[in-house]
Amino acid sequence: MTQDHGFDTLAIHAGAAADPATGARQVPIYQTTAYAFRDAEHAARLFNLQEVGFIYSRLTNPTVAALQSRIAALEGGAGAVCCSSGHAAQIMALFSLMEPGRNIVASTRLYGGTITQFSHTIRRFGWSARFVDIDDADALRAAIDGDTRAIFCESIGNPGGHVTDISAVAAVADAAGIPLIVDNTLATPYLCRPIEMGATLVVHSLTKYMTGNGTVTGGVVVDSGRFDWSASDKFPSLSAPEPAYHGLKFHETFGALAFTFHGIAIGLRDLGMTMNPQGAHYTLMGIETLALRMERHVANAQMVAEWLQADPRVDGVTYAGLKTSPSNATAQRCYPKGAGALFTFAIKGGYAAAVKLVDALQLFSHVANLGDARSLVIHSASTTHRQLTEDQQRAAGAGPEVVRLSIGIEDPDDLIADLDQALAKATA
Repeated sequence: MTQDHGFDTLAIHAGAAADPATGARQVPIYQTTAYAFRDAEHAARLFNLQEVGFIYSRLTNPTVAALQSRIAALEGGAGAVCCSSGHAAQIMALFSLMEPGRNIVASTRLYGGTITQFSHTIRRFGWSARFVDIDDADALRAAIDGDTRAIFCESIGNPGGHVTDISAVAAVADAAGIPLIVDNTLATPYLCRPIEMGATLVVHSLTKYMTGNGTVTGGVVVDSGRFDWSASDKFPSLSAPEPAYHGLKFHETFGALAFTFHGIAIGLRDLGMTMNPQGAHYTLMGIETLALRMERHVANAQMVAEWLQADPRVDGVTYAGLKTSPSNATAQRCYPKGAGALFTFAIKGGYAAAVKLVDALQLFSHVANLGDARSLVIHSASTTHRQLTEDQQRAAGAGPEVVRLSIGIEDPDDLIADLDQALAKATA
């Protein structure tokens, strides 16, 4: 199985083959913590990173490995490292790049939990983040200094559905000699392949569209394999001798897979943010129908957004698929298959009306999740973004009057009818 195959073929076959022991066609759930070594020499070679294999399931597991191969193929990457959640994936992506005193430049249009992670939590590692308008190349360049080690953005932003011109951001990162990390959760590789646009690393919350059924949490970091980690002294974890492996240099030894091997041999070994094999199995099954689901998600989102835009009880809709959206040209150029299925709308009546609408919806599930087959709703200002100031909320597209919708794959007429009755109650 190669990346030359079509997307739908890769989504079903990449990383998976009939089990050699039993002939099982679906990837088995390898529910084991450890693996028997052939002999002492075999064990030593595995621990020295001289041979690829399975040691302990905190590091590697055959079910998880199959998922890693499939996602790397779909994203066009050299390798991937799966972990326990999307937030874990973000820390894993930074872990190999950062040291105390270093910083990243991040988009202001990020999920509220990511803004909190970057504003507060990463400071405990001695790292920091500078938030800028990702569409402003001059602001990006001005925010980068000698201690900057990455730019971070979302392909399609949460909660407003903002679409990023990844190629433009990648040009700034390339000029600065630093990697671009793109969270591709909302677009999935079906709508967008950031590596083809110049991204160095791609992260996902596999909890969302990739699994698609709201059953597991998971994350992944996909390595493009294209960044020269030895071009400067900025990334010693990858270019300099590693004491824990007798002076091995990851980039010199593993080349295009340097980041992937470091993420497993150091990141998972020491941080322990491991994905469980059953969760990997669910995600493998979910990915098999990714293209079909994303087509329906996008078609439904377009219909619902157009209906909301025409409703006099609504002040505005952020969906980039609308011709009136200021981001529509970018969406058509960079995301030709669609602008995703997550967006917000502002309801007349402010905070109080927004809360009433959420409580009045019957078909939409009020949950702190997105990317499910079911349509979901949340009032971000009182939940996922409540830790932020009102200025930060508005910058992230989560003002008090704003409701976020994740459009599922139900009958779109039923979704519109549910919104209609809820708007009537909220604005009465």
